Amino acid sequence: MVATKAADAAPPAGTGSAVPAWRTPLRGGPSPRTAGMAALVLTVIIWAAFALSARALGSSTLLPADAALLRFGVPLLVLAPALWRRRRRLIAVRPGTAAKIVCGAGVPFFLAAMYGGSLTSAAFVGAIVPGMVPLFVSALLVASGRGAPRGTQTAGLVLIVAGVVALVWRHTAALDQDALLGSGVLLVASGLWALYTVGLREVDLDPIGSIGLLCLPSFAVIALLALAGVLPTGLARAAGGDILLFLVVQGLGVGLCAGLLYAFAIRRLGPERSATVGSLSPVVVVLLAVPLLNESPTLSVLVGVPLITSGVVLANRRPRHKVSPDA
Repeated sequence: MVATKAADAAPPAGTGSAVPAWRTPLRGGPSPRTAGMAALVLTVIIWAAFALSARALGSSTLLPADAALLRFGVPLLVLAPALWRRRRRLIAVRPGTAAKIVCGAGVPFFLAAMYGGSLTSAAFVGAIVPGMVPLFVSALLVASGRGAPRGTQTAGLVLIVAGVVALVWRHTAALDQDALLGSGVLLVASGLWALYTVGLREVDLDPIGSIGLLCLPSFAVIALLALAGVLPTGLARAAGGDILLFLVVQGLGVGLCAGLLYAFAIRRLGPERSATVGSLSPVVVVLLAVPLLNESPTLSVLVGVPLITSGVVLANRRPRHKVSPDA
């Protein structure tokens, strides 16, 4: 997912140098820009795969609870030793901040994204969920008195709204109840992700710690719901190919690699450039959905996705401050 307001992000503490980490030369390896761009390209592909898997879940032998168990369980299994070493810092996170992260990107977000995707298309998931995040984040910041959007950010938010309207207009006119319900659920998922984004700003954890803070309670909740029969599960009867696909895409890809790769890209390229390139994920989703899911882009998608992508680029730009001649 696109990390909105990335221009406000800062490189991890403890770099030991006044030079930004993403500009520090790497000896005997690729340049920082090349390594960062490679990590960012992989991240965008993983984000696109998330949108595609949300749409593909409806036709697989897996149920939403099964996909969630893989999404949150695999990172815990892989990172268990590292998370154990960070246990004191995880316990020290304030409950309010932890709730924002767990609700914003945990079980509520995952189920909303999966359900919304099953009712719409991969293009809707890839455009609405990350695309509306800057608008929701701005609303949260304004509500908390932490500043309003400025400069190109306002224009970006307007373009995002116009793009979403372009996406759903055809379905509104035709009274397509499934598409409208799915779009509404995806908007909820986007709002939850904005809550997660704000929570990440408030927590003092490295990427591995942040993954653990999200996955530990999320896996516990989904496991309890599955054991209690609230959410049905068919993991034992699911096709091996479906299990492998979601294990790789959701567990290893979205759950583990995306967070680590995006943090690496920010350190190498800077937050502003990373957010700009990352905003191309909706376009990648549309292009991949054609051969993989046999989705044909409609006129509304061809108009709405570029508007949303342009809006995300502008919304993530840091306002330039004029320097006084006397400074």
